[in-house]
Amino acid sequence: MSAEGKVVCVTGASGYIASWLVKLLLDRGYTVHATVRSLDDPKETQHLLALDGAKERLSLFEANLTTEGSFDSAVSGCICVFHTASPVTFASVDDPQMELLDPAVKGTLNVLKSAAKVQSLKRVVLTSSLAAVLFCDKLRCGVVDETWFSDPAICEQRKVYVSFGRVAEVFVFWGEDQSFNSGYKDSKSADPLPYYVSRAKAESLGIHFTPMEVTIKDTTESLKEKNLLSF
Repeated sequence: MSAEGKVVCVTGASGYIASWLVKLLLDRGYTVHATVRSLDDPKETQHLLALDGAKERLSLFEANLTTEGSFDSAVSGCICVFHTASPVTFASVDDPQMELLDPAVKGTLNVLKSAAKVQSLKRVVLTSSLAAVLFCDKLRCGVVDETWFSDPAICEQRKVYVSFGRVAEVFVFWGEDQSFNSGYKDSKSADPLPYYVSRAKAESLGIHFTPMEVTIKDTTESLKEKNLLSF
């Protein structure tokens, strides 16, 4: 099916995963509405504007996760929204509620509220992470699927608030109707722990995962080409 003329939105487009998503969507002919935190920050926009097809089919929008209506313009006319925007930090934070949890939860709600206003919209895709299922009291064996979620109490005790936020996002996305979980897709875990994440649903949709060895090799070669790595 041709993607010509079809418009999609990617939130948090300056991030690593979102940048690749924007690139692949442009490569396939989609028109992309991409949201960033600041249109005046070259670090958020420069690499996106340099992508092939960006001049013709990429529009950048400034949006704030905690501001209701902030995503209205970006999602207008779209058939799909890829919600990747979410606060991530590996450093300690002074106020986890304000800096991590509120943006994660309110951001997801605000994107969904904006999406609900668009008649042309067919799907909203929420990107989560292993953090949503990593911290719980279940035995580390078998396959991790939608029945696993990080325990908020454990997350708070260990101060892993990013995981707390990821769990909150998923439940906000599902709402009170747990039947929505049929659309939740897991991908392979790169963490060398003695359990695995189910990727059966993704593979059934035709998604092929890149082996870790290939990922490391390609990343290393790319960094060397950009003179960011030398050995």
